[in-house]
Amino acid sequence: MANGWNKNARVDTSRDAGGFVALPWAVLDCPAYSKLSHPARSLLIEFARQFVKNNNGRLLASSSYLRKRGWNSPDVITRAKRDLLEAGFIFETVMGHRPNKASWYAVTWRSLDDLKGYDTGAKEGFRRGAYSAAAMMKSKSTRDELYAKWHDAGKQNAPLIPSDGIEHPLIASSTAIARSPPSTPAVAMGEE
Repeated sequence: MANGWNKNARVDTSRDAGGFVALPWAVLDCPAYSKLSHPARSLLIEFARQFVKNNNGRLLASSSYLRKRGWNSPDVITRAKRDLLEAGFIFETVMGHRPNKASWYAVTWRSLDDLKGYDTGAKEGFRRGAYSAAAMMKSKSTRDELYAKWHDAGKQNAPLIPSDGIEHPLIASSTAIARSPPSTPAVAMGEE
C-alpha cells in the first residue's frame, strides 16, 4: 500500500477515481506541438478525453458537443481543428455535412480502430505518428491526394436539386445566361 496500489483489488488509490487522459511524451515533446496555438492544444486534450478503449476514429469536434465542454466560439474551434489537422495530430475519418452529420476524427498517436462508417480511403490515408516531422513530410502528399479524391467524390454523390420555392423556371439555357453581357441600369449611370 505504500505506493498507492491495493494489491487485492488492483486499484490505484493514490489518485482520484475515474479515467484519465494519456498523452505520450513523444506528442508533448515534438516540435509540432510547441508550434500549436493554445486553443489547438486545448482541443487536442478534448480529443484525448473522448478516447476510451476502442473508439479512435469516432472522436467529435462539433460545436454542439464542445459547447457542453465550455467551447463557445465556432471560429476558435474551426481554427484549432485546422491547426491540429495540418500538424498531423488528428486525422479526419468521416467528413461531416449539413444538416446533421458531424465529422469523425482519430488521434494519430494511437492506431486507428476498425470501426464501420469511415469514408472511402480513410483507413489507407491514416498514418500513426503523423505529427512527427519525418512522418509529416512523407504523408502530406498522400493526405492531399486523398482529400482531392474525397472532394471530387462528394461532388458526384451530391447532385443539386432545386427547391420547391422557384415558381417560374428560367426560360433561357444556362449557357445563354452565362454568355449574356452584363447590363447596367440607366439610373445607375446617371441617365434618367
